[in-house]
Amino acid sequence: MSRRDAAVQGRGHRGSGRCGGWSAAALSVLLLCTSAPLRLSAQSLTVFTAGSLASPFHELLDSFALSRPGVTPVQVNAGSVELARRIVDLGQVPDVFATADLDVIPRLLVPQAADRYVAFARNEMVLLHSTASLGADTITGDNWWRVVTAPGVRMGASDPALDPSGYRTLLVFDLAERHYGVPGLAARLRAALPRRYIRPSETDLIALVQAGELDYAWSYRSLAVTSGLPYVALPAEIDLGDPADSAAYAAASVRIRRGGGGDSLELRGAPILYGLTIPHSAPHPELARAFVRFVLSPAGRSILARSGLTPLQRPRGYGGVPGNPPMFQ
Repeated sequence: MSRRDAAVQGRGHRGSGRCGGWSAAALSVLLLCTSAPLRLSAQSLTVFTAGSLASPFHELLDSFALSRPGVTPVQVNAGSVELARRIVDLGQVPDVFATADLDVIPRLLVPQAADRYVAFARNEMVLLHSTASLGADTITGDNWWRVVTAPGVRMGASDPALDPSGYRTLLVFDLAERHYGVPGLAARLRAALPRRYIRPSETDLIALVQAGELDYAWSYRSLAVTSGLPYVALPAEIDLGDPADSAAYAAASVRIRRGGGGDSLELRGAPILYGLTIPHSAPHPELARAFVRFVLSPAGRSILARSGLTPLQRPRGYGGVPGNPPMFQ
């Protein structure tokens, strides 16, 4: 078993449909199991999802709605930071918010828009390309930084101010300089990423690579799986996917814009961890809780795994005020 496999929680749990397999800590904060059927009139279930969750959550919502006639899924996909700002700044409140960076919830939503939240899956950064990309026949996890900084190579990423993939790309640049021992490498990589190749979300980049307008795009392994594009797997020391490298990741940092003004937010490197929450003002909280239970169930985790994510066998619960009921009661 590799260091990564030993550190990441397994995905092979096969529960009975009850909650006996979940950790007591997660249960105490997050959810109470119930076998009672959900009685609902016709209504919508609105879910804000990070771009990298668009495909698996589309399948999750479709599967969930099949057993609940009258429920209409509404899915809104965008960068996690952008979606959080819609909730806080514009009052666009969904039933469930699922983010590619767990820390977006406590940093941008707690306490005004949300309280309790749960970590449910992992991912890792990769470098997407096509078979026609410049250098695609020679690029590896060791020489990628030479290929993407070569003349004529077009490299893209998502906007760090809107999307976790964007600021994680910059963190990878910082970690790469440390890992390869090449002074100034992070600055060289940033210079090779011109503004015209920055997009609001990492999913916007896939079509550009497929159309040959970009040679390489920074993204997640799950998106490589769902898009079918080839990708470069990076060393565990820099791909932000290995919990065993948490301390090393934390040596890298980046600042992003926090809002429309000049305020900024410092973010440090950490293993990629996906999270979700039900906002305080969720229009249909009972339905939202039922959907979250489905996402965290064996059936839901199976859908996540097929999409290239690494679901946590035991979701981790965070937040809450003593005396309040569990979020998913």
